[in-house]
Amino acid sequence: MSAIKALNPKAEIARAAQALQININAARGLQDVLKTNLGPKGTIKMLVSGSGDIKLTKDGNILLHEMQIQHPTASLIAKVATAQDDITGDGTTSNVLIIGELLKQADLYVSEGLHPRIVTEGFELAKVKALETLEKIKVTREMDRDALISVAKTSLRTKVHAELADLLTEVVVDAVLAIHKTSESIDLHMVEIMQMQHRSDTDTQLIKGLVLDHGARHPDMKKHVKDAYILTCNVSMEYEKSEVNAGFFYKSAEEREKLVAAERKFTDEKVKKVIELKRKVCGDSDKGFVVINQKGVDPLSLDMLAKEGIVALRRAKRRNMERLALACGGHAMNSVEDLTPDCLGEAGQVYEHVLGEDKYTFVEECKNPLSVTILVKGPNKHTLAQIKDAIHDGLRAVKNAIDDGEELVATYYLLVTLWLDSSALYQSKLAFQMVLWCQVPVLWRLPSTMPS
Repeated sequence: MSAIKALNPKAEIARAAQALQININAARGLQDVLKTNLGPKGTIKMLVSGSGDIKLTKDGNILLHEMQIQHPTASLIAKVATAQDDITGDGTTSNVLIIGELLKQADLYVSEGLHPRIVTEGFELAKVKALETLEKIKVTREMDRDALISVAKTSLRTKVHAELADLLTEVVVDAVLAIHKTSESIDLHMVEIMQMQHRSDTDTQLIKGLVLDHGARHPDMKKHVKDAYILTCNVSMEYEKSEVNAGFFYKSAEEREKLVAAERKFTDEKVKKVIELKRKVCGDSDKGFVVINQKGVDPLSLDMLAKEGIVALRRAKRRNMERLALACGGHAMNSVEDLTPDCLGEAGQVYEHVLGEDKYTFVEECKNPLSVTILVKGPNKHTLAQIKDAIHDGLRAVKNAIDDGEELVATYYLLVTLWLDSSALYQSKLAFQMVLWCQVPVLWRLPSTMPS
């Protein structure tokens, strides 16, 4: 100890028994904070930051992220819960409660003189036995829609109230099934979560298509188009400065006008090719034509497109370009030289929705969308954040169920099986007795922490 004091006079030193008690108390303190969150009747915590920002949540992962945890052991437990959320998307609160209960049980035996090393060996053996038992009692089945609804409902009912959870269950399952390809892994990034502070939380819905958070920039463009072709492109339709320093020199006003016309002609040629494609595929029919461009479209180009009845959206987000191609079909174009009808997607309707100063463009009724949007609605930002967190957990739960193709019958069946297995081996080495006297009581006590 004197050596440590010599290196750092301000160091705080705790000997073995004292250090053990400090660590156990930290884990139990974290458990006491989170145990009221567990289950459908768990309470919602209100977190207030130093700047006065308020966050309402009952999600264990969010709560652990927002809490300012100073104790190293408690911080380590929080990281374990975060890893749990990264892998499975749920179970963070249960994880913390099990750790706290395990240390509580271990404290009883250590206080009676049992060496901590024996306790840790018991934990390792208990982990192996629990995994073996899970392999025995798991049920392999085809994950149809009804089974996935049961999985999603189990997860979501612990996050939000029952009425909203039942609504989100249908939304989450249908969203994952829409983007699921049999031979490929599920990419949850193809489920866009768009929030709109409007109406109530039960108005949250699944859009079989895409919702863009901006609208058309020309007043004469249509606000609602049915049976539309969708052209997604990454082509600049505006005047751009050259990448190198260049200057134009002219002697008269006529020469200047020629220079301006030549510059304009370069952009107009691109727009005219889009207009030619529209005339080719639409002809005299009532079909609509929508251009969604990742780059800019200047006012003159917008005017040319509007006169032809084309709806143009500029500055679309990069992440939406891939989703548009998956939702509507076709593929994004980087040049107007190769425009063909094959590069176009289709949508049943495209319309603009104005909410205050914000504009939203809905691309709906796509034939076979491989990218969808969950439109989250709520009266305030706290409700929106809570629903968004719940949807994230629900999506991960459904994805894991489809990937694994397995489910457990009931937690209590796991408890009884563990109890019988450990009782049969009761006479074995002392460390294995921890399976009976420590692990199983922990799992029995876990449901008792739920608010009644």
